Amino acid sequence: MTAPSQDRTREKIKTCIWLPMWQKDVSEYCKTCDRCKKAIKSTGKQLANMIKIQEPRKPWEIFPMDWVTGIPPGGDRSYSLCLVIVDRFRKTPIFLPVHKENTAMDTAPLI
Repeated sequence: MTAPSQDRTREKIKTCIWLPMWQKDVSEYCKTCDRCKKAIKSTGKQLANMIKIQEPRKPWEIFPMDWVTGIPPGGDRSYSLCLVIVDRFRKTPIFLPVHKENTAMDTAPLI
């Protein structure tokens, strides 16, 4: 398996010139090139195994949630966060305004 930077370099070179053992030369060059090394490091994370996401069979069986933060306070009660809940069956989002100071116990009744 080659690094993405090697693949891109080979694609560019093969349209311009042909030399004996040019692919090996490209590999050797990319091993010593600082820019190529940085590109390999930034994308060199191990990928997790893919798993099939379970599909819901009825509404509100599966509902992922996430917080939207960093928004300016707004509304008549100066809400500063937004809790986003999505019904995966209908693919319908619900947006709940909340205060930054709310605890899990304050937020649970909203769900």
